[in-house]
Amino acid sequence: MADKLDAVCSRLEAVVARLEKCGTGGGAAQDSGDVSAYVEAFDEILSGEFAKYLSISAQIGGDVQTQAQMVKAGFDGVRAFLVTASKHKKPADNVLKQLLAPISSAIAQTQEFKEQNRRSAFFNHLAAIGESVPALGWVAITPKPGPFVKDMSDAGQFYANRVLKEFKEKDPKHADWVKGFLGALRETIAYIKQHHTTGVSWNNSGTPATADGVAAPAAAPAAPKPSALTASSGGGDEKARSGLFAALNQGGGVTSGLKKVSKDQMTHKNPELRSTSVVKAKESTAPKTSAAKAAGPKKPPVLALQGNKWAVEYQEGNKEIVIDDVATKQVVYIYKCLNSTVQVKGKVNNITLDSCKKTAVVFQDTVSGIDIINCQSVQCQVLGKAPMVNIDKTDGCHVYLSKGSIEAEIVTAKSSELNISVPKGDEGEFTECPLPEQFKNKWNGKNFTTEATEVAA
Repeated sequence: MADKLDAVCSRLEAVVARLEKCGTGGGAAQDSGDVSAYVEAFDEILSGEFAKYLSISAQIGGDVQTQAQMVKAGFDGVRAFLVTASKHKKPADNVLKQLLAPISSAIAQTQEFKEQNRRSAFFNHLAAIGESVPALGWVAITPKPGPFVKDMSDAGQFYANRVLKEFKEKDPKHADWVKGFLGALRETIAYIKQHHTTGVSWNNSGTPATADGVAAPAAAPAAPKPSALTASSGGGDEKARSGLFAALNQGGGVTSGLKKVSKDQMTHKNPELRSTSVVKAKESTAPKTSAAKAAGPKKPPVLALQGNKWAVEYQEGNKEIVIDDVATKQVVYIYKCLNSTVQVKGKVNNITLDSCKKTAVVFQDTVSGIDIINCQSVQCQVLGKAPMVNIDKTDGCHVYLSKGSIEAEIVTAKSSELNISVPKGDEGEFTECPLPEQFKNKWNGKNFTTEATEVAA
């Protein structure tokens, strides 16, 4: 019994010490040695689901582990920002931008790593993080940082689902990896609701922060403005004032020495001149750089089997791309193609159409289905069987189903102008059915029910 009482007393003493440490400053630290309550709360996120995500990333290794270290740098940057906010007033915008720079850099590096490793065996992992990691920018969002994190979490859900689907039977730790990162974002949303509902809570009783997180020195009191009677009496100043009054006394003659401005030099008649204080004498004859040169050189087209992946990339105006001699373990990845047509003969595991414009794909059979992501004005036709069609962030997509794939599941997200054509009779005719883009939600007492609006149906 005595041991239990000692344990209870120790816990109470720890609570009292923590309360004394936090003080009454609305979660703000009282001096440079304290850590505020909301920083300690953020530390719980770092030691919770996020720590699980880092641990499993290290177990998976490779590109996943490398990217995880970039994400860790972003979370560490958020913590450092919160420590600064807990001790200081909100600084000017130019200083605030410098304080946010480490977070912005970590986000950019994470997304660039995803783009540079599109051929990685773990690309779905990289993309899931790359789409969601902008959530770390919540510290710069007002007045609704919580919903912003939710939107970013949803943005990565598509690729997270692909990870779950791909490794469901292979390796369960990948499912734990997904739960770890998305769980960290859910904990962040709950944390924001409790401590930073409308934006980061700065310490209004502190001193303004500087770019290195240290308080700015107190401003010196402004010097009193000199009055007309106490103005400098130097001879130069007197002569200048005398010259000024003499010029004003000329009346209309004061403008006689001014140059006449022609209509083509008047800024109110030529809005393009307002962006500069210099009036050009004549048009520049220097050749303009074309938009194509500004965009950089085109990348060479790719059509190759890389391991178990057929890569079809940067094809432009090629209507005769044919992939045959395929296997069920292989996948087809079509990336940034324009005005092209791809035919896949045989059965493959999966087909992905990513960031393509005015491109069509015709295929026989797939084991899992076809994914259409970030595309514009694309078409696909199933000749055999495809159990699922995923369409995400796409504007303009027409899918032709075969009789064998008429029961395929069609999942759409953040897309528009979607049409599905189903076979009609045995003469090769199709019935075109548009998919709804607008929905209405109703509360039934327990949850919301969703149905397409009459306009969208």
